Order: sequence, then C-alpha cells, then structure tokens
Amino acid sequence: MKLIRYIAFPFVPVYYLATWFRNKLYDIGVKTSKEYEFPIVCVGNLSVGGTGKTPMIEYLVHLLKDEFKVATLSRGYKRKTEGFQLANEESNAESIGDEPFQFYNKFKEKILVAVDANRVNGIQNLKSLDVSPEVILLDDAFQHRKVKAGFYILLTTYYNPYFKDIVLPTGDLREPRSGAKRANIIVITKCPNNLSEVEKSKFINHIKPEPHQKVFFSAINYAEKVYSESSSLKIDSLKNVTLVTGIANATPLVEFLNSKELNFKHLNFKDHHDFTTNDIESLNKEPLIITTEKDFMRLKQYPSLKDKLYYLPIKVGVDNENEFNKLIKNFVTKQ
Repeated sequence: MKLIRYIAFPFVPVYYLATWFRNKLYDIGVKTSKEYEFPIVCVGNLSVGGTGKTPMIEYLVHLLKDEFKVATLSRGYKRKTEGFQLANEESNAESIGDEPFQFYNKFKEKILVAVDANRVNGIQNLKSLDVSPEVILLDDAFQHRKVKAGFYILLTTYYNPYFKDIVLPTGDLREPRSGAKRANIIVITKCPNNLSEVEKSKFINHIKPEPHQKVFFSAINYAEKVYSESSSLKIDSLKNVTLVTGIANATPLVEFLNSKELNFKHLNFKDHHDFTTNDIESLNKEPLIITTEKDFMRLKQYPSLKDKLYYLPIKVGVDNENEFNKLIKNFVTKQ
C-alpha cells in the first residue's frame, strides 16, 4: 500500500488543485452553499481515517440533549439503503450504518438519528417532521460544502496532525491544509494524558489559528469494564480474550489494554469491515471477544456470538472543557 502511494505522488498536485479550486468556487460564491436560520454544528476533519468524530458527536449530544431537541445527521457509510432514513426500532447497522446505529442505541429516547448522503435533503426532511430538531449535528461533513453550517469543529489527531500531512493519494488529506481556516474550533484528538503546556504550545504554533479560531486538546478515556447487551465484566478479570477491531487506528486501544497487562489476541480488520460468514465462523471459536462499540453494532446481530461478545466504551475528555462547552452553547442559544 505504501509503495502504491509513493508511485501515485505525481497525482498529488492534480488532486490538490482540484480540491483547492472547488473550495475557491464556494469561497467566492460561484458555487453556493445553503444557509439556515437554526443552529447546525458540523464535526469533521481534513484527513481520511479515524480522528474521533463519533465520540465527539456523542460528547455534543450529552452536552445539548437536556436543553434542546437534538438530531444527528450522517452519511450512513456502507449502509445498504439509500436516501433519507430516520432511525427507528427496526433500524440496524445495515440500514443506517454502524456509527448512526450506535448513536440510536445510546440516545434513542433523547434525540433523532438520521442518515442521508445529501445533507441538504436530510436537513429538509428533519425540519419537516412534526417534532423537528432545534439543533442538528452534522457528522463527517466538513467537505460537504453544499451546506453552510453555522459552527465547524475540525478534528485532527495528536499522532498524525493535518499540518504534517499532504493530500491524497500519497497523503491522507481530503483537501489542502488551508481548508482548516473554515473551522471555528480545532481539536487535537487522541492526545496522551497529562499533555504538557509546552507541547500544547508547539501544536498551536504549528496550527497558527486564525483570530476567530480556538484550539483545544482532547483524550480518549476508556471504561474499566466491558459490556454485552445484558452484563458487564471488569477488564482486570478477563482471561483468554480476543480483541476484534474494524476501525481506522486500533493502536490507542491496544496500548490501553497492554497497560492493563491484559493477555489478548488481536484480530485487526479494516475500518467499517463487513464481517463475512467465514469471519463469524472463526469468531465462534474464540472463548471471549471484546471489541469497540462501533464494531459491536455490526457483530451483535449474530446470535452465536451473543454470550461471548463485549464492547469497551470510550468517552472524550476535553481540556478547558468549560470554555469549549460555553462556545458550543453560546452558538446554539444565539443562533
């Protein structure tokens, strides 16, 4: 894969110019973005791969759900349906996608969860509901410029920040680094705990935030228990464990489990992996499986795994949390 990326380097300027030109057309008004008179918060990134969008959306849901009617709107990546879908009791990972299904499982009594690749259409459908949302959280829509959100949260990881990367196909950026200027907040995600002020300053100096931008740092906090649909187990008590992951970067999770001195086997699949019949037959042979919450949404449909399948929840911890929360709530309230 790395070799192919190096070979593809001559196409980097072509991709750069194409994405830069597209953004410029929106910036100068040749291409138009639809604006709205109610609060829309967009969470996204410049790069492909996992930057922590799902836990950030969940953080925002927790922050807003008790004061506002909240909806999440996602593309529904790799779902087997088309068009607008509003999550309900019959929904599953195949009909709305694993991450939206995770939102629905966790917050279905409190929020609306919808998917639509056409975000304009999705917003229109949500607002036409009898009980419509007061605020919409757009999941992974930073490059979806047909919608102009009122507030943009850009995520980039501590270990692979966008300012050290280049555009596809050799790099991981979906658009040039200059796209970061559209963000209101830039969050450095997946930071090590107790990140020093010196290291934070170095990141901020690299980012060179615009006057309207704020930079925050966040870390992943793992639970001390793993959960099935009906029970929980303490991590310290686990034995003969197989870790199953289908996410962009499992390294932080692996490092956490190693820090707990857990002896485990790791089956590492690609992001959003579609588990095959052969995969499930192999997993049936494992005595105990722990996985991510996202992968759990896809795997829990198999009855043969029910008694051995557990997931490890995560939460985002944001540095300067009060300031971060205040910026979000001020926007939602004043919009």
